[in-house]
Amino acid sequence: MNRRSLLLTATAAAVAGLPLAACAGAPQPNTLTEAEKAAGWKLLFNGSDTTGWRRFKGTTPGWVIEDGALALKAAGGGDIVTEEEFGEFELVYDWKISPKGNSGVMYFVRELDDTSAPYQTGPEMQVLDNAGHSDGKIPSHTAGALYDLIVPPTDASKPVGEWNTARILFSNNHIEHWLNGVKTADTPYGDDTWKAMIAKSKFSAMPHFAGMPSGRICLQDHGDPVWYRNIKIRKL
Repeated sequence: MNRRSLLLTATAAAVAGLPLAACAGAPQPNTLTEAEKAAGWKLLFNGSDTTGWRRFKGTTPGWVIEDGALALKAAGGGDIVTEEEFGEFELVYDWKISPKGNSGVMYFVRELDDTSAPYQTGPEMQVLDNAGHSDGKIPSHTAGALYDLIVPPTDASKPVGEWNTARILFSNNHIEHWLNGVKTADTPYGDDTWKAMIAKSKFSAMPHFAGMPSGRICLQDHGDPVWYRNIKIRKL
């Protein structure tokens, strides 16, 4: 990459709010540049094993490593969560979905005695084959959506089999979702507007949903093959 191309890429990264590596492509997947390290970024997936991840309310995750990606190859792998909890954060990751597939990335996930699934506590950025899955016909269930709460302004997802780059930002009680450089959700968190959205959603019957501004990051097992890589986070 020549100097002019690198500058243009850096500008695009800054506009999208993404680390340079997420836009330009790191020399090796699942690595951090020195600049990212200096900025406080941390890998949540090392590309070779499931260190830092476990099943929701369990131990060993049933996911596998495939070509440098954390992969769910068949139903039964289980929802997996980070060992660490996060409050204010910026999270970036790549995802690739199978035909007619469905998954998602949740945050603020807590393991409470009276909850049995991550979605009972954690908001979700949807991962979906918009064209092939039935949820693609429900605007608030499409890829990039703040699931069942906020509709993306446009379909920013790439075709099945291609890698997408997503970003979730939570700071000062405010949530943003970005997909492939397009902002797909933007909302205050915890205020009256937020509570009104929840009251009109499927989560209205879940008393612990989004009850805290911190928790674990979760990758969802929705029964369909899905792949994640370049999962990196920085605390704000």
